[in-house]
Amino acid sequence: MEKLMIRGGRPLRGTVQISGAKNSAVALLPASLLAESEVVLDNLPRLSDVAVYSEILQELGGKVTWDGGVMKIDPSSLQSKPMPNGRVNLLRASYYLMGALLGRFGEATIGLPGGCNFEPRPIDQHIKGFEALGATVTNDHGSIKISAKQLRGAKIYLDVVSVGATINIMLAASKAKGSTIIENAAKEPEIIDVATLLNSMGAKIKGAGTETIRIEGVDSLHGCRHSIIPDRIQAGTYMIAAAATRGDVLIDNVIPKHMEAMTAKLLEMGVQVYELDEAIRIVGGPSYEAVDVKALVYPGFATDLQSPMTSLLTQANGVSVLSDYVYSNRFKHVPELVRMGANIKVEGRSAIIEGGPLNAAKVRAADLRAGAALTVAGLTVADGVTEVTGVEYIDRGYDFLVDNLRKLGADVWRENE
Repeated sequence: MEKLMIRGGRPLRGTVQISGAKNSAVALLPASLLAESEVVLDNLPRLSDVAVYSEILQELGGKVTWDGGVMKIDPSSLQSKPMPNGRVNLLRASYYLMGALLGRFGEATIGLPGGCNFEPRPIDQHIKGFEALGATVTNDHGSIKISAKQLRGAKIYLDVVSVGATINIMLAASKAKGSTIIENAAKEPEIIDVATLLNSMGAKIKGAGTETIRIEGVDSLHGCRHSIIPDRIQAGTYMIAAAATRGDVLIDNVIPKHMEAMTAKLLEMGVQVYELDEAIRIVGGPSYEAVDVKALVYPGFATDLQSPMTSLLTQANGVSVLSDYVYSNRFKHVPELVRMGANIKVEGRSAIIEGGPLNAAKVRAADLRAGAALTVAGLTVADGVTEVTGVEYIDRGYDFLVDNLRKLGADVWRENE
């Protein structure tokens, strides 16, 4: 196991290239299994979750080649195979195999997903959607078994806005007979990305990115080439890090519209933000104002960015309140920030943050975004070296993190624990 070492106090300066979106990639890979010929994915991030998914696809009989940021997937010899345990237990997004294999073979047996364990994330809305399409769903000794002689289109209202359920229903409904309508659908950019791939494969999906998605099922899907959208969470993390270190950083390969909620809060704090066509420049200042932040479903402030945002708010003057209305208990990074000298109290869904300097300490990342928060915090520390363990979580969402930070002038490195 490795740990991340950070000697902070250096303003980040320069340009950083943003990779393809992790939250898109882990849905696009299983979506490719619906095709009957080769799918090529460009701008694929080099992440541990992507590597695990590549292995899962090969276990199912797919042929996979991965060269740099390009992955070629040939699912023509795919087999219907139960996957109750093994690699599917390593990542949360393995649940997308349910919709993909159900659409391809009319059946799927998948072990309950793993990944970051910061809060239980039920799949009841996924199951509701599959049953509405005509599938039978049972829990067989901890594995979800789904089968249908024939999937048929249906009108499905999601009780809660769920990215995972929206995508999973899209995957299965693409091969169902007739029309499917998903109401109260998630609107995240990753939904649009998956729909774009499916449509390029021959699916008929309209309304992705709105609260109502309409899908006309087709008999077969073919291969295509698709470029993954930039990772808005990775981009937001570098925006936060640039501001926290009072730096001057150009974040390249981004879609500024995806970052509007983050941009608005940085401007409110007093950070200078300059939007370009496919880039955003962040120029930090000597002092920041405290702000209140509410993490919401898209287009609100992303819950995946509330953890690193907590670290930035420790650098603001006054008291900030950060509330998460997506997950109620996503604050495992707070005790670690307190170890670094932060003055933070958690009350229900909210963290109350009083600004002040942080100190170097030995801390542990309990999940992916907590790791990003502790990295940002370590970059702000004026004296000493911060040691962050749990680096395996960080590797799930940030490729080339050390290289990118070094190029921006940070003093960071990895050591064996």
